[in-house]
Amino acid sequence: MSRRSAFTLVEILIVVVILAILAAAVIPQFSDSTNDAKNSTSLFNLNTFRSQIAIYRAQHGGLVPTGADAAAITVQLTSKTNGDGTTTGTPTLGPYLQAIPNNTAVVDTTKQALIKVVIVDPTANDAAFGWIYNKANGNIFSAADYLK
Repeated sequence: MSRRSAFTLVEILIVVVILAILAAAVIPQFSDSTNDAKNSTSLFNLNTFRSQIAIYRAQHGGLVPTGADAAAITVQLTSKTNGDGTTTGTPTLGPYLQAIPNNTAVVDTTKQALIKVVIVDPTANDAAFGWIYNKANGNIFSAADYLK
């Protein structure tokens, strides 16, 4: 009688256990990489936002975007403006951003590009927004805890 060459059930179980152990060690590293990428993107977007506000300030004689609300500030940053920040006539300054960048550190993707306008620098995060903008001094902050 000839003997078949095949794997036994014990051998297959050993291989499955080894693969499960390897997967348990590797998968958390991928999730950490995803979070690191989100945080890096958020920090990059924050620095871009800050530098564009600094350019706006330089071109507008020390003025920062001071619209009444987030929509007005968005227009001031994404449209051409006059020296006083208005868009009437034939403005020649800007635009400074194509769109408000997403804050990828904020979990709710519908809130990542929302701006909360304040007149004093924030002391806490605000999960309802992506960014917190102080129109009194032009400071922009991430609404997520880890970026200030």
